Amino acid sequence: MNGATSPSASPQHGLTDRLARWAKGLSGKADDDEGGAEDQRPRAGSAANREVTRRRRLYEEIGDFLFAHDLDLTPINFSVALDYLTGANIGVEKAIKAVLMERGKITNGWIESVAASQNPDEVTPDSLATMLDKVEENLTQFTGLMHESRNSAKDYGAALQEQAKGLAEGGDAEPVLARLVGLTRSMVEKTRLVETQLRENQKQTQALKSSLENARRAAEHDHLTGLPNRRAFEGVLREEVKLAQDNGETLSVAFCDIDHFKHVNDTHGHETGDRVLKFVAGLLAKVSNDHCHVARHGGEEFVMLFRGKTAAEACEAVDAVREDLSTRSLVNRTNGERMERVSFSAGVANVLAYEDPRSALKAADRALYLAKEHGRNRVYLAAETD
Repeated sequence: MNGATSPSASPQHGLTDRLARWAKGLSGKADDDEGGAEDQRPRAGSAANREVTRRRRLYEEIGDFLFAHDLDLTPINFSVALDYLTGANIGVEKAIKAVLMERGKITNGWIESVAASQNPDEVTPDSLATMLDKVEENLTQFTGLMHESRNSAKDYGAALQEQAKGLAEGGDAEPVLARLVGLTRSMVEKTRLVETQLRENQKQTQALKSSLENARRAAEHDHLTGLPNRRAFEGVLREEVKLAQDNGETLSVAFCDIDHFKHVNDTHGHETGDRVLKFVAGLLAKVSNDHCHVARHGGEEFVMLFRGKTAAEACEAVDAVREDLSTRSLVNRTNGERMERVSFSAGVANVLAYEDPRSALKAADRALYLAKEHGRNRVYLAAETD
């Protein structure tokens, strides 16, 4: 695993196909060449040779793009770079141009969000949560229908019993009444059986709803660090903004990004990189409480929300965690070697000083990149006129 979230099967398979085709092209073999005896290498100046050159140049451009932005070599990053450099996806091209114009650099986490927005049909935590909402709604309706059916069956049985009792006491048409009484008793027994089945079905429905709730929680948590994910954070942000406004409290947000995380992965391996992510997540989570929420925003980036703290106070809280991390001496468990110092940079903004929460998040993100540009391992406060 690396700094970026694992892509879905479709983009990865598509990239694998592309890499396979490029590999064949770079080796001078046609797609249908299975290593026959005849030499089928393209002649100089041929169309096939020009295609090989074009592919090789594109491959180099993609590598340069990933290296320039310090991006992990993952299928999702490779695919987005390909779409941008070839103009194959206008949406991706516009998004990358916009962010490059705004801050001159892109990150693994940002690419994740772009890829997700360009593939709305893929099963994402958001789409999964939507499906769970719909299933839960249907189950709630079904539970109501079962409850109504049970009550109707009970009322119908009681009415039949009462009418049968009255007819039986009249003394006329005894054979008919006897059959009616027998039929009524049979109906009552069937009704009781249906009630038993409905009660059992209701228990099963409640168990299923509980399972769906567990699935919902899973959809809102990052499986690696155990922290809430971006979707969960966005829901908390909406709630906290309302609480802060209603109670006249301050609200601050911080973006924290591990410095040189790609180097950690490249030097020590992705397994060690995962442990670093979990370690940093643990340090950040220690300060969380009812008024402080921590989530993994994507890749090596975390987000913190402080209700009741000014932006300056939030800076102090984040900086205390940053200082704690920068003094830790981590060891690569795989080989026992001592790792370079791990640190993170952060940007903090006053949420209520901006027109909307999204603008505040952008301001905190810009402050984070200023911290990166000015040396890393530091916390910067966004200007409220930003």
